Amino acid sequence: MSAIVLTTLNARYAHSALALRYLYANLKELQTESRIMEFVIDANPQSVAEELLTCKPRIIGLSVYIWNALQIAELIHILKKVSPQTLIILGGPEAAYRPHRVDLSGADCVVSGEGEAVFYTLCRDVLAGRSIPKHISAPVCDLASIALPYEAYSNDDIAHRYIYVEASRGCPFLCEFCLSSIDEKLRRFDLPRLLEALERLWMRGARDFKFIDRTFNINIRFAAAILDFFLAKEPPYFLHFEVIPDHFPDAIKERLEHFEQGSLQLEIGIQTLDAEVAARINRPLNVAKIEENLRFLRERTCAHLHLDLIVGLPGESIEGFAANLDRLHRMGGGSEIQIGILKKLSGTTMARHDEVFDMRYSDLPPYDLLCNDRIDFARMQEMKRFARFWDLLYNSGNFTSTLPLLWEGEKVFDPFDRLCRWIYTQTRSTHKIALERLAELLGLYLIDVTGAERSRVVEALDRDLGGIKGRARTRLLEERSLTPQKNVPHGKHKRQEKHR
Repeated sequence: MSAIVLTTLNARYAHSALALRYLYANLKELQTESRIMEFVIDANPQSVAEELLTCKPRIIGLSVYIWNALQIAELIHILKKVSPQTLIILGGPEAAYRPHRVDLSGADCVVSGEGEAVFYTLCRDVLAGRSIPKHISAPVCDLASIALPYEAYSNDDIAHRYIYVEASRGCPFLCEFCLSSIDEKLRRFDLPRLLEALERLWMRGARDFKFIDRTFNINIRFAAAILDFFLAKEPPYFLHFEVIPDHFPDAIKERLEHFEQGSLQLEIGIQTLDAEVAARINRPLNVAKIEENLRFLRERTCAHLHLDLIVGLPGESIEGFAANLDRLHRMGGGSEIQIGILKKLSGTTMARHDEVFDMRYSDLPPYDLLCNDRIDFARMQEMKRFARFWDLLYNSGNFTSTLPLLWEGEKVFDPFDRLCRWIYTQTRSTHKIALERLAELLGLYLIDVTGAERSRVVEALDRDLGGIKGRARTRLLEERSLTPQKNVPHGKHKRQEKHR
């Protein structure tokens, strides 16, 4: 039995909730009465409630964010129906800003802000029989005073999950779509203390580290020390850093050149290449420097690059986004490009553009853009499908030989947009499309719609997938046009990836 249970619903099993481990690490003498229990968002809420209540907890702490908010709301409803005496404390970005956009009113207490110190105090008061407030605003933590969370990763976590690491909090930039911009002051953890924690994780067998800092490379000394820590280790290992695109001083470049293939992934937030749009949302933009740094990373390092673009920024049309994608594709040289739909996150200042640009968002998480004055609803729906098919066909790395047959030039948006529309007429879906079926659709589109040479298409698909077999090969070799057909998944195929 545990008096305190810390829990959340993660997007995937391989994810781990760093916030829960911070809370656990800072529970002091109450830690022996506490435990962490993690689930995934597609779990049955009643089953989750059942499992949580087997511990007979006095307190359940729930971490809420946009991707699990609706499920957490349902979970709270169930818990309060069957165990009203169990006290529920909420935290996390979706709980922090009021009024709540999802009904979380069943919770007994909501914590806004950094909860490490406050949560301990609340739990102590509850267990002592004292009352607690319905809402509490937590002050910014002194990072030197809080316990680090990394000992709270279990051996099972280390074996099967990503280990999330935080070297700093906050962000010096003011990008309006991002929650990190709310905390303008960048604060760093004590470097020797952090490196000692990383060493202990390493000695326990941790090899997959995902740093959640928004601007990892902004401080040269700090970033260099962390890179040196890992460069001194024996591969294989996998590191993920979020970096700003226009700040790669020589000291950082020199270190990045030494990482081996498959050991380093850099997430680089571009978002837009339009200077006017970037200025409108307070996004720093130095395109010349970005292009220079991407060239260096492509040509001189083995880092896997993950570049981000956003659809629907205020004042940016589809034609503007298309120009961004075409240009970034050239600059990225085959790097992964994550296409995201603009979301209006609670706590950000994006609402100030709503009237001027007629920005209309869903009222349900993840609060994605439905339409604006430049992009109507139907076109936005097409762009959401575009983003999904881009992931399946381009970012998956499964079709590196075949996709170039689609554009064979500098423009990628228009030909890929036409392909997406055509695939959707065949599938009426963007999910549960087996790899074999996806390859068949791509091949048939190239042959029947664009007029590509049949043998060239089949050879390219064979190179990509190690040989197209069975029904898909038969259809690709048939000398006839394709008629629309309902998509039927043909078994499960393991996604092929260049990097972990």
